Amino acid sequence: MPDVLSAPLVVEFPFTRSLGPVQSAFLTGLRERTVLGVRTGDGKVLVPPVEYDPVTAEELRELTEVATTGTVTTWAWNPAPRRDQPLVTPFAWVLVKLDGADTALLHVLDAPGPEAVNTGMRVRIRWAPQRTGAITDIACFEPYEGEATAESTAHSGEFADPVTGIVTPARLDYTYTPGRAQSAYLNALSERRTVGERCPSCRKVYVPPRGACPTCGIATAEQVEVGPRGTVTTYCIVNIKAKNAMNDAIEVPYVYAHIALDGADLALHGRIGGIPYDQVRMGLRVEPVWTEGGRHPDHYRPTGEPDAEYDAYKELL
Repeated sequence: MPDVLSAPLVVEFPFTRSLGPVQSAFLTGLRERTVLGVRTGDGKVLVPPVEYDPVTAEELRELTEVATTGTVTTWAWNPAPRRDQPLVTPFAWVLVKLDGADTALLHVLDAPGPEAVNTGMRVRIRWAPQRTGAITDIACFEPYEGEATAESTAHSGEFADPVTGIVTPARLDYTYTPGRAQSAYLNALSERRTVGERCPSCRKVYVPPRGACPTCGIATAEQVEVGPRGTVTTYCIVNIKAKNAMNDAIEVPYVYAHIALDGADLALHGRIGGIPYDQVRMGLRVEPVWTEGGRHPDHYRPTGEPDAEYDAYKELL
């Protein structure tokens, strides 16, 4: 039995957003060791603050300072912290209703073990030594023996050098196992061959193969070698440099294209090289370029053949 292929994959997208007056004041306040909420029309104080009442949709702007102490309303123990979580030692996820607030804030509690955590326990903020205007300015919560208060005071929300934007990282780490059809495809690529699979009903050849025909819904098993040459069916010009090791050496702008390999009925993705980006065109005939030890084509370059006629690839657009 052949080895099962698998590989770690990461999908990551750092999302940059601007802040409105409420969120700007909240995050800037954290930088200054001040916790702000927003008061609704019925007098409730929401922490974290929002810009619109979740019940009435009324715009909210009345900022209110609340205490840095509070009460745990519910919790869950995390025995094995993961990458980029607030603490490297085991901790509790907690919802804390800060004194003066009517809603709870999600954060972490530094505690020696789950036996030291309970609903109703009193806690206080432990501030991060270096603060930049982010929720991580609260390093964590810690146990506190003081009594609860219900005091809150109006706040202008004005600070020097306010935070106006944030970058929110979104990342998914997982292990991908390609399955029978794509494993055969990847193994063939390591031998500098490209194979697809033919549908026994419509007779179309799909590259990369999926193990079943996406049109007929029938399992595919007949392998068909295609290419190596193909035709650019459509393309885009990339002007933003990707932040990963694979693309560090690729200078922008460059072209990423759909390429219909000879004998295939589905276009695959590939980068076009060996030609100025503004000379790439639909119908351009290309061939793969392999790097030493590479398991897949590094890019595709022009073959020098005449361009393919539109009718030859129009069904693959």
